Amino acid sequence: MTILDKIIAEKEKEVAQLKQSYVPGSIQGKRVNVSLYETFMKAEKMSIIAEMKRASPSKGLINYGVEPADQGKLYESCGAGAISVLTDQPFFKGTIEDMQAVREVVEIPVLNKDFIIDEIQIDRAYDAGANLILLIAAALPEARLAQLYQYAEQKGLEILFEVHNEEEMLVAKRIGAKIVGINNRDLKTFEVDLAVTERLAEMVDTNTTLLISESGMKIRADVERVAKAGARGILVGETMMRSDDLKTTFDQLRIPLGE
Repeated sequence: MTILDKIIAEKEKEVAQLKQSYVPGSIQGKRVNVSLYETFMKAEKMSIIAEMKRASPSKGLINYGVEPADQGKLYESCGAGAISVLTDQPFFKGTIEDMQAVREVVEIPVLNKDFIIDEIQIDRAYDAGANLILLIAAALPEARLAQLYQYAEQKGLEILFEVHNEEEMLVAKRIGAKIVGINNRDLKTFEVDLAVTERLAEMVDTNTTLLISESGMKIRADVERVAKAGARGILVGETMMRSDDLKTTFDQLRIPLGE
């Protein structure tokens, strides 16, 4: 079994419990009506989705004691265009409460980063105040991804549709994804290669599709490389969670676009 297989197997158990315990509408998170797509497409600098995660399967504990609200406010003040909050518990040590805490204190878009396989997770994300959810092409069959995509859209959520290869990019195009996240990390081996963004970006019209390059952004040269390929946004997790000087890290990575 790959790491992704293990995560999805665990997620199926979690969803079964959620269907027993969660009533849609039972939590009322703060709502901020702001579009990540519109904001990022108009930005003159590289937009950053700063990620809050306590741990990961590949790196173990990263910053277990982080206070979500404090980190969220810090990210926003340093120039984040959006904040991604990991809400998976078994593998990333996150909770939906982490995302709610961030949502309460920031005005920028918030992404519920999880392995979504069922509508009940989308209901909960919406109730907790998320602006957008993540759908991972590698996690589900195309027909199921299309159902979940449409369900989230009907609730007024935006969708970050994550791909890692040409076949998955074709799925994104058929589904009509407006925001495509190109994950440079192979979810089966967890190896990272920025050439993935360069290769897959050629398959879409970046004038209408918002491309987000995910994973592997450590230095300015990394960002310059994916910007040249057509990315207008980057998702940065571990680099932010380990940074001793977030303002400097943001300033280094928020390069001007269109130069």
